[in-house]
Amino acid sequence: MPVPSDTQAETQTRHDQHSLYPQALTADDFRHNLAAVQARMAAACLRSGRDPGAVRLLPVSKTKSEASLRLAYEAGCRHFGENKVQEAYGKWETMQDLAGLNWSVIGHLQTNKAKLVARFASEFQALDSLRVAESLDRRLQAEGRSLDVFVQVNTSGEDSKYGLSPEEASGFLKELPAFSALRVRGLMTLALFSSDVERVRGCFVLLRHLRDQLRQQAPVGVSLNELSMGMSGDFEIAIEEGATVIRMGQAIFGARSLPDSHYWPEAG
Repeated sequence: MPVPSDTQAETQTRHDQHSLYPQALTADDFRHNLAAVQARMAAACLRSGRDPGAVRLLPVSKTKSEASLRLAYEAGCRHFGENKVQEAYGKWETMQDLAGLNWSVIGHLQTNKAKLVARFASEFQALDSLRVAESLDRRLQAEGRSLDVFVQVNTSGEDSKYGLSPEEASGFLKELPAFSALRVRGLMTLALFSSDVERVRGCFVLLRHLRDQLRQQAPVGVSLNELSMGMSGDFEIAIEEGATVIRMGQAIFGARSLPDSHYWPEAG
């Protein structure tokens, strides 16, 4: 449900506030950061008439050390998102002593890394290739596992971003029931890295509208209930536009050594 225009005008991006995220160095730091994020999530839900329980927080731990992840776990985190498969796999291998810990791969995947994802991940949020779908399905069948997946859509139109074009999404979804180990849960996108709120919001609106349209023609077994969109700099806008999963790194862990614009190319 989109929020009224007068409320939308009050919501800003925080992409230029990289340095305002202090490092979380203790479990109490993580608890404080998580509480602050959850309060902002609840406020965004209230503005848009949504149930806060309908939005899942995915802490993104890319580039962060195992020690930092263990502190986050102590503070209550049980699901981490990672961009690079080998980094995620290494953390999974060394943290198997922690009960109930789940891993989501949220970055672009090459087919030769599918075997690693099939071994440890519970979720893959960047599916945009039938070759990757086939590789994952084959590896998952061999492992006797299944995997929740989100189809990535490029809503910004930037060549620097992965993902299907909105026009390709319908045909792509129709092919996915052939891969029985993949459980399609919804769509994912990366918005523009920009301080222009309306351009950022437009990316989220496009994904929501696309999801609503595709729902009407989705094949049997393909669920489109989830929308993964929004990060530390724009998650409140994403919630206002219907996000059910937000991917948060720096607001929980603290600033990375390089700003988001290094990992996520800036809008022209």
